[in-house]
Amino acid sequence: MKALTSTAARLLITAAILAYLLRSIDLGASMHAMLRVDPWWFTFTLALVAVDRVVMAIRWLLLLRAANVDIKASSALRIFLTSSFIGSFLPAGVGADAARAYAVASRTSRGSQAVASVGIDRVLGLVAIAILGLGGLAGWASHVEPVMRLRLMAVAAAGGAAVLAVFWVDKVARLCLPARWHGTRWGWRLLRLGDALGAYRGHPGTLALVLGLSIAVQLVRVFQGYGLGRGLGIEVDLAYYLVFMPIAMLVLLLPVSISGFGLPQAAIVWLLRPVGVADAQSLALSTLLIVIGIIGNLPGALLYAVRKKPVT
Repeated sequence: MKALTSTAARLLITAAILAYLLRSIDLGASMHAMLRVDPWWFTFTLALVAVDRVVMAIRWLLLLRAANVDIKASSALRIFLTSSFIGSFLPAGVGADAARAYAVASRTSRGSQAVASVGIDRVLGLVAIAILGLGGLAGWASHVEPVMRLRLMAVAAAGGAAVLAVFWVDKVARLCLPARWHGTRWGWRLLRLGDALGAYRGHPGTLALVLGLSIAVQLVRVFQGYGLGRGLGIEVDLAYYLVFMPIAMLVLLLPVSISGFGLPQAAIVWLLRPVGVADAQSLALSTLLIVIGIIGNLPGALLYAVRKKPVT
């Protein structure tokens, strides 16, 4: 019942935002722009989608290896691609992560480590977005009011610091959780998960490498937006994509949309207005970003369709 309620709420939010966009934006002009996208730029962007899927799978595998999770690389890749497809039908930002964690936990005896690997992967992804956003904001500083620039940088810095605090959740859990709860079922699970997360402090080299790969993934996604923008004839400097794409990616992670439709599209439309991009073109860009994401999940759909018994 709770899952149905959550799905219904997300459908309602998505439908409401889409209705607003379609009422205020010329859908015909937007569809026309999408159909006339430059095929060379579109193909370039699809190639970048393949790159970001491979790099994301590699960084997760590195985290699994650091946690001593015994699983074959081929199985991890299958789980990653399949969960990405399944996540298309679950709350954005958490659906694919939950599917990944569950799949690994069901195949190994290290459930806490599986969940921790996905959690750390997400944490470093968020830190990478914050770093990229700060870099983009610095490059676009002359176009932003000083007060607003300071506020945005402060929010990004605070958010990054809060996310990094996850690495000390084991110590926080033991301080905050009453001793009488340590032996309970849920208390024990919470402490075990905290220990699995905290264990990554002992792997600074792996964390630095995964963070570097995370920044590379976010840069690739910025270039995906830039490539589609060029294909649509949107004349906006690459520097601005470094400002608005990280914000759009953060909005996409909010668990309130269906496959990225709705709120992320509205955010992109709103963020491109200050640089003079027509709403119809912005909607076309945001929709094509979703389309290439769906195309990127097709290998996972194929693997899901021909799935076999779990192997490790």
